[in-house]
Amino acid sequence: MAAKAFDTVVIGAGPGGYVAAIRAAQLGQSVAIVEREHLGGICLNWGCIPTKAMLRSAEVFHLMHRAKEFGLSASGIGYDLDAVVKRSRGVAGQLSGGVGHLLKKNKVTVIMGSAKLAGKGRVAVTTDKGSEELTAKNIILATGARARELPGLEADGDLVWTYKHALTPKRMPKKLLVIGSGAIGIEFASFFNTLGADVTVVEVQDRILPVEDAEISAFAKKQFTKQGMTIMEKAMVKKLDRKAPKVTAHIERGGKVEQHEFDTVISAVGIVANTENLGLEELGAKIDRSFVVTDQYCRTGVEGLYVIGDATNGPWLAHKASHEGVMVAELIAGGHPHAVDPSSIAGCTYCHPQIASVGLTEAKAKEAGYEVKVGRFPFIGNGKAIALGEPEGMIKTVFDAKTGELLGAHMVGAEVTELIQGYVVGRQLETTEEDLMATVFPHPTLSEMMHESVLDAYGRAIHF
Repeated sequence: MAAKAFDTVVIGAGPGGYVAAIRAAQLGQSVAIVEREHLGGICLNWGCIPTKAMLRSAEVFHLMHRAKEFGLSASGIGYDLDAVVKRSRGVAGQLSGGVGHLLKKNKVTVIMGSAKLAGKGRVAVTTDKGSEELTAKNIILATGARARELPGLEADGDLVWTYKHALTPKRMPKKLLVIGSGAIGIEFASFFNTLGADVTVVEVQDRILPVEDAEISAFAKKQFTKQGMTIMEKAMVKKLDRKAPKVTAHIERGGKVEQHEFDTVISAVGIVANTENLGLEELGAKIDRSFVVTDQYCRTGVEGLYVIGDATNGPWLAHKASHEGVMVAELIAGGHPHAVDPSSIAGCTYCHPQIASVGLTEAKAKEAGYEVKVGRFPFIGNGKAIALGEPEGMIKTVFDAKTGELLGAHMVGAEVTELIQGYVVGRQLETTEEDLMATVFPHPTLSEMMHESVLDAYGRAIHF
């Protein structure tokens, strides 16, 4: 059978892959996209979207218990875990179907199957109907990643879960151990804790949420502890003894090993790129700890081969993957796009309270040699936050003392995942403290705290 020829072939239909395919098609290319599992990839089907749907259910449940604070009455408050999961899966399904519609609208050829690089400009695809070969001048690899599993802590879907199992839980955990306190671990800890589980979080580093600013991590820990979570930092789960219906975790902390009993364990210790058995090494691509090494334009050094999203350099976030998809499609079409700047990619964690950040932490800025000015503003000083019943939180901004450049912004509190884009735009436009101070923020809004934090960095805060 003759090979089917395209201008561009995309392998993987996650956020980066399908966006790359659509943008390339918009630019006049003939495009095929190969996906082995779900249109929309992990993000839409098993990551960003369904977890947010579940966390929204937990948030509403939490607010219902606070009805009296708002002059309301509610009784018999409860939840149906199966219904919560069903809603979550429905949201994911709706969006996955939407991706299919967008690809069809843009005349992208969709092939459901497994792909492998068969040589320069060649892709071998295995489908339910057999095998075929595609040829293209440009190949964009967007195969994503999966949960990392540590020896002895592997998931079994019953007592020990990955994020996939946690998204379709067979039961409500009574006593839950979460291994790892990055975004995935903390979001599931927050969800199950809100619904009534006794949650313990174990983090090997010296603080939870280790990529965040130290002050934000400390604030979040205080809030999680107040909510009833047990936080164990500088601790490591050495092994798990499984004897249904219980798991005994051997946790080393301070040179001593303690044994704690749980009925459920969620392992959230990072990701591994899906880059095995794709023919990358044979073509000359370099791989570092499962991730393909690329330059700032996602080029691999192999002519015509690009790698985007979670299969290459971090941060491993859907919005970064999507932007890389657009960038590579425009580069292929002869454009001159700006390279993605990892330091201007915002990170968001949708726990309660929410956490969001962009740019350098205070510590990283000092390590980089900057003389800094730091501003802070608490939620308790903001009228809208008090009116919402959300007075716990803070916004922190870090500036270069010499130039006024906004080096970083860090937030914890209600709706900060929506607020952070203001600082993201500021960094993209290379704004200074003067620009931000001169901006009129609407009242009453949570965004006023962003203004006050900037003012505080220069000793000019009004409301605190």
